[in-house]
Amino acid sequence: MEIVTKAPTKAAPRHFLDLDRLSAVELRRMLDQAAQWKATQDRTPLLKGKTLAMIFEKNSTRTRLSFEVAMRQLGGDVITMTAAESQIARGEPIADTAKVLSRYVDAIMIRTAAPAKLEDLAANASIPVINGLTDASHPCQIMADVMTLEEYKGPAAGKIVCWSGDGNNVATSWIHAAVRFGFELRLACPANVQPSAQALAWAKRENGKVSVMSDPRAAAKDADCVVTDTWVSMGADPKLFRPDLLAPYRVDEALMAHAKRDAIFMHCLPAKRGEEVTAGVIDGPQSVVWDEAENRMHAQKAILAWCLA
Repeated sequence: MEIVTKAPTKAAPRHFLDLDRLSAVELRRMLDQAAQWKATQDRTPLLKGKTLAMIFEKNSTRTRLSFEVAMRQLGGDVITMTAAESQIARGEPIADTAKVLSRYVDAIMIRTAAPAKLEDLAANASIPVINGLTDASHPCQIMADVMTLEEYKGPAAGKIVCWSGDGNNVATSWIHAAVRFGFELRLACPANVQPSAQALAWAKRENGKVSVMSDPRAAAKDADCVVTDTWVSMGADPKLFRPDLLAPYRVDEALMAHAKRDAIFMHCLPAKRGEEVTAGVIDGPQSVVWDEAENRMHAQKAILAWCLA
């Protein structure tokens, strides 16, 4: 009698695509793990023998270095590709790339303009896919931002965060975070560059404390944290964003004065001093941007461990 054996059924991969797709419990566990590892400088090689492939269709400093260091501190290996170095640039479907990489590595991080590429990659990969940034969202950044907020201000729940400027992909992930971590988010944006209507509708359905207003001073009133980003998102047509439109939303000392006296300032970097923020704020005593940048690495260690360990 012939015995036929079946390959074991693999569990569905744990993708890290957007904060709204994960539960508050899962996200909290990741942040608590990140904070613990940062405090103890623990470098237990949980991911020894694992390999992360990183695909960059957009240039990067912090995303690339923080993921590389994070993976290596966890004992794993990293392979980095730009789109130009792969067949993606020559028209190979992203689905085919996903299927091939799933045979070689243990996880994929992609930084791309098109959210559809991220979705296609995740749909066709049998390994975890991590959103390193798209034009629609930037969840890894906001995990580090919430971690930084809690380092300085205590638990995020109940805090007030003011966003002033372009309602871009980073603002969208802040909307997701406000709901998942239970803080109030006030977004001050010009009418021409409002935050994602889909994200705002989701926050309303989830009973999140998220509001959009035109006056940055009202948004900053008694805030625990003030956040902004560059006026021209990476890869966007500079003609779409006019300085005269966004100048009233610049984070300067006068705007910070409307927040709490011990409020902190955050920016995901790179920053353009004199445009979205003054040098006096980003280089001043309320700025925590360097801790925020460091926390990218700690938060991403926890994300990688959640996806793979």
